[in-house]
Amino acid sequence: MRPLPARSFSRKLIALAGLLVLSTQAAPAADDDAPKGPAVTVLKVAKSCFSDIVEATGTIMAREETSVRPERPGLKVTEVMAEAGDTITAGQVIARLALPEGGTVQVTAPVAGVIATSTAQIGGLASAKGEALFTIVARGEYDLVALVATSDIKKLAVSQPATVKVAGAGDLDGKVRRIGPTVEPNIQQGMVYIGISSQKRLLLNASGRALIKTGQSCNIAVPLTAVQYSSAGTVVQVIRRNRVETKRVEIGLMSGGNIEVRDGLNEGDIVVARAGALLREGDPVRPVMASADAK
Repeated sequence: MRPLPARSFSRKLIALAGLLVLSTQAAPAADDDAPKGPAVTVLKVAKSCFSDIVEATGTIMAREETSVRPERPGLKVTEVMAEAGDTITAGQVIARLALPEGGTVQVTAPVAGVIATSTAQIGGLASAKGEALFTIVARGEYDLVALVATSDIKKLAVSQPATVKVAGAGDLDGKVRRIGPTVEPNIQQGMVYIGISSQKRLLLNASGRALIKTGQSCNIAVPLTAVQYSSAGTVVQVIRRNRVETKRVEIGLMSGGNIEVRDGLNEGDIVVARAGALLREGDPVRPVMASADAK
């Protein structure tokens, strides 16, 4: 084999060195993109709507009570045809009474509604001035008379929908009917009247809790576990190019384990599902997308 001329040999060495330089410069970029570090569960954020809820607690009251008594004294109950808890119609016969001179008289419901209480017993006496035979919640209309924090009163308005939770009666639909004009100075809470219509008996003076929907906001949503609270503010850990970036966010309403992010994230960002102190700014990670059931 003939030896290469010195000049040709030098050119080949220079070309080879150039290729080596290019390959060593390209290697770090490939390494940055390659998944490495601990596996981290992540999810892609999307928009969701949150309800602004005001909570109020109080007691169940009849909006209008009607007492049923005979018009004259000295009558005796001979038949009872309705009991407490029954739903009745206007004009329905609910008892019969014996007249002192003989014969009977019928007692009818003056209004439709739900019988709240009854003292009618066969053989018992009834009169116009005595204890009422029946007390009727007119038209089955109740109020939850509740207290609301002063800071929340400004959010309330008549006709706002509410879910009322009453022990033994489950969840009932309600609506803000009236807002009290004053605030109790000792506790700094105001009164709100939430109307409820129920065809079944509610126990008067029973405790109840209302969740009043005062508005709605639609924004980016993340799990509560994705948010960290620190001296630096409220932050979320975002994954970009398989590395951790810490983003300050402005949060808002909460619902069902999620929290609204009003500023700091964009739809489609990849965030750490369970943020933690073990992950720091710039750490490499291997992102694993959370399943739909886990979100």
